[in-house]
Amino acid sequence: MNDPKPTQSSNFLLQPFSDPAITAKGEQRAHVDLQKLETLWFNTGTLCNIECVNCYIESSPKNDRLVYLTLDDVSAYLDEIERDELGTAEIGFTGGEPFMNPEMGAILEHTLDRGFDALMLTNAMQPMLRPAVRAQVEKLVSKFGDKLTFRVSLDHHTARLHDEERGPGAFDKAMEGLSFLSNIGATLNIAGRTCWDEEEDAARTGYSQLFLKNDIHVNPTDAAALTLFPEMDDKADVPEITVDCWSLLNVDPATMMCATSRMVVKHKGADAPTVAACTLLPYDEGFAMGAALKEASRAVALNHRHCANFCVLGGGSCSANS
Repeated sequence: MNDPKPTQSSNFLLQPFSDPAITAKGEQRAHVDLQKLETLWFNTGTLCNIECVNCYIESSPKNDRLVYLTLDDVSAYLDEIERDELGTAEIGFTGGEPFMNPEMGAILEHTLDRGFDALMLTNAMQPMLRPAVRAQVEKLVSKFGDKLTFRVSLDHHTARLHDEERGPGAFDKAMEGLSFLSNIGATLNIAGRTCWDEEEDAARTGYSQLFLKNDIHVNPTDAAALTLFPEMDDKADVPEITVDCWSLLNVDPATMMCATSRMVVKHKGADAPTVAACTLLPYDEGFAMGAALKEASRAVALNHRHCANFCVLGGGSCSANS
């Protein structure tokens, strides 16, 4: 696919990240071609049982900017994958807290029944621990085994720092949910964060001690099992990514999240879901790519700070296989 062509004169004063084709300095902006749709994400709704200090999607008990997806919504996209032989293997679910969605159990079972792997992002707190949902989860783990992976958000290995982000008592409740999942033999990943000025080896040691103490079956030395995510700040002073950056940084554009994934969202008041370029930019109209996966196969211009800070410079990816 050809690089996007500049849409504005180089004499025009641009703001950083504002133009999809050129940077504020007039250089050609980097873009990423879709290599293959390996992972299709569904944002099941932005409602959440808690409100975190630095939630990039601003999930909360009141934020319903992205409304609940239904089983029919999800099934239609799985149909498209199969009809067009896209070869997608992994289906990811994020929110909000996905277990707030009343159809989540049925959506997961339907997805897994059709032969896809499922990656479920959850805070493992009260929505998942309700008796009816616990029973659904046990059934799914028993039926599908490691075809279903749970990625539990545990920002830090200490209650003090985790609760600074998620509120008093959040750590203990998350550990209750994590212990439940581990005890029933669920395949687990942990999502931590790197905002604590802590060396990675020290962080992994801290998680290791926590897991041993609580009999949590996660290998903290495995970067896929314990992912320490870079921070996202849409006001961060980060450089714009140009086409020359790939060689200067020794980064392959094919390793970017938008080279292998897209995310389905449903905006409040919309008649139908749409496809966003990636999991990080569900609200930005510049990264809306149409209603169908076929429409969303075009290249993505890296004209957002998250593209630079999280993906290119931070090396972040949301897939279970990255």
